[in-house]
Amino acid sequence: MSQAAQAFVTLATNDLYAKGALVLGTSLRDHKTTRNLVILITPQVSNNMRCALERIFDEVLLVDVLDSKDSAHLAMIKRPELGVTFTKLHCWALTQYSKCIFMDADTLVLCNIDELFEREELSAAPDPGWPDCFNTGVFVYRPSVETYHELLRSSTENGSFDGGDQGLLNSFFSSWPTADINKHLPFIYNLSSVAIYSYLPAFKQYGADAKVVHFLGNIKPWNCSYDTKTKCVTRTVHDSAPVVHSEFVSMWWDIYSTSILPMLMEHGISKSISPVKQEEEKLSEAVSQLSVSPPVPTAPMISSEERRRNWEQGQADFMGVDSFQNIQKKLDTYLN
Repeated sequence: MSQAAQAFVTLATNDLYAKGALVLGTSLRDHKTTRNLVILITPQVSNNMRCALERIFDEVLLVDVLDSKDSAHLAMIKRPELGVTFTKLHCWALTQYSKCIFMDADTLVLCNIDELFEREELSAAPDPGWPDCFNTGVFVYRPSVETYHELLRSSTENGSFDGGDQGLLNSFFSSWPTADINKHLPFIYNLSSVAIYSYLPAFKQYGADAKVVHFLGNIKPWNCSYDTKTKCVTRTVHDSAPVVHSEFVSMWWDIYSTSILPMLMEHGISKSISPVKQEEEKLSEAVSQLSVSPPVPTAPMISSEERRRNWEQGQADFMGVDSFQNIQKKLDTYLN
């Protein structure tokens, strides 16, 4: 089979995921893939970002957004934004290729994985949350107009049991759990960056063999801050929780800061500061614009005679020294 007829495919539905796609594409290039790189983008990706993507990908293809709009099921997994992952179905329309590997934009390649093209549709790794389901972050498939239309029809008629593409594709390729073990990719091809501690001994045994890291969950590498000097990764100022397995996020940021960020700056997309620095600068600017009111002067002390006279005239200072709390304290003192 001609290598030119095969491709790695990913998807970006906005500029943030496009940044992830740029890192993914660069990691594939750095590890000497011989296949084409293709990205599907939606109209939400800016024109400047499209220009940057064209420098990494062989094809940048504009597609319509497909959204499940299944808020009920998406709420169950607390990921309302995943409805647009139905857009992934467009990858089956790439019939100029005989075989493809789809990879989510929040994945990172750690070595050459061209051997995956030896697998057949639909090959994927088990999902860490439910191993009888495959995770759709990385899968091998064959573009087909027939499959494409069947998937669109299934999405309309049957929907998805989780509201996203994973539920739909697992229902469509329902024989995956039992039909052919060769279609079960080893977990090292889709290593979840947030689930590795659930079985730490296995990670210590096999983690060094990881080939693809998948940044699952709603916190992505681009939501973190990275210090290029200390190689330290932290979350944004709004979330102080530690970054799980930060060495993988550091790898992502190494590629982003050295290869992607300079290119984005050329296109006027990003500044050379981290998300945390941006938040700190915004906060500092906001504080600098605040008008600080002068302190309220303290009421002058008055004599007991003047205070008694005020009481007799109905002018007690109920908000100050004559407050209920102060009166209560005085009574407690007398009673005790």
